[in-house]
Amino acid sequence: MATKLFSNILQKFIDQSPVTVMVQGLLEQLLNADKLDQWFKNNSRSQYTRELLFSSVVAIMLEVVCQIRNSVNVAYQKADHISVSLTSLYNKLNGMETTTSAALLRYVGEESCALVKEMKAQHPEWITGYRTKLLDGNCIEATEHRLKVLRNTKAGALPGKSLVVFDPQTEIAIDVFPCEDGHAQERSLLEDVLKTVQENDLWVADRNFCVQSFLFGIAQKNAFFIIREHQQMPVEVLSEERFICECETGNIYEQNVQLKSPEGETYLARRIIIKLKEKTRNGDSEIYLLANLIETVADAAKIAAIYQKRWGIETAFQKLEAYFNSEINSLGYPKAALFGFCLALVAFNLYAVIMAALRAANPETNIKEEVSEYYIADDIKAIYNGMVIAVDYDDWAIFRVVNRAEMALILIFLAKQVDLKKFKKHKRGVKKPKPEIKWDKNNPHVSTFKLLLNPV
Repeated sequence: MATKLFSNILQKFIDQSPVTVMVQGLLEQLLNADKLDQWFKNNSRSQYTRELLFSSVVAIMLEVVCQIRNSVNVAYQKADHISVSLTSLYNKLNGMETTTSAALLRYVGEESCALVKEMKAQHPEWITGYRTKLLDGNCIEATEHRLKVLRNTKAGALPGKSLVVFDPQTEIAIDVFPCEDGHAQERSLLEDVLKTVQENDLWVADRNFCVQSFLFGIAQKNAFFIIREHQQMPVEVLSEERFICECETGNIYEQNVQLKSPEGETYLARRIIIKLKEKTRNGDSEIYLLANLIETVADAAKIAAIYQKRWGIETAFQKLEAYFNSEINSLGYPKAALFGFCLALVAFNLYAVIMAALRAANPETNIKEEVSEYYIADDIKAIYNGMVIAVDYDDWAIFRVVNRAEMALILIFLAKQVDLKKFKKHKRGVKKPKPEIKWDKNNPHVSTFKLLLNPV
């Protein structure tokens, strides 16, 4: 690809930090102001735009969730293109519909998946012909007590929770189901999740989602599940346990069972039993999985392995916490907090596209094992503000006008400019157990200088 597509100043940033250019290029492609404001007009139910554009709100919040700015207030002060007051900005955030927040994540998720597949950088299907969807919940941590209704309580103020759907093939968060009630059961959101189930989906989830109506609803739509069995799930055993094989964590057994819908309709399923060599951190010595895949599609060992890989979504949440400001404690209103969380998922997807581009550009390298996303995020934070100031708006036009196929080629071209040695992951060794240290109230301080001279 000819570099004449880029201005001289933009080329300098490509030479120094191509990953930062990729981030802004994706923002220009997927979330440029014109496209975003039109999207908001088409998708918002009750909110509308007067003086404060939806694109301006998103731009401010993305700077906060990407840790480019420390707070909404700081990002607002630096945004010279916004003429409304800070109060107006907060009012907009506090009234942001959760349906809009979820729809924005779905839109970016769909576009991100399409880009990853256009670059041919997706991972192999876990089971050929089935689209795996990992489901898990996230409760936003307690916020500061800024709201009047919170000032007379010391209890943690929970601004909401969400269920998130993760596509392991593209490593993209493809859906979210936000709830403003921080005390609501995650199971209460499953009815909304069930509406999105499609034929030949494979839903993988922990035991908290082992609910009669959810499992039966999945099966009724000719979709499939691998879900850890909850002890309160009514299961009728139809056969004795059969030993299947030994795996790394224990022995695998299988038996036939019958499940019921809430209305009493019955259907057959398989129970996979993993008898562990070592107990889990919760003290479980056996793990029971329920699945409705036939054995010719996935044997018991395959089902157990797929469930074990479910931790991919836990890893995604860890990345959200480590690399993004996904839970902005100053946003006490549920709608605002959930909007911030959804935008963190949007940012997570942009990073996932960058990692996919690196895979496409370096097929001989195991990007996941050898490249540190932490170092990439740090490089972007260091360069981004200066780049936005230095590069003119018109210099980014190429990213706004190209189609998806052309954008994929540009991303791969930029990814080939990345010096992977700068982002090499350094794996630490096995952690040594910490010795027990007793507090000596008679010697509350020590001199580091003296200890270095005479170590104990």
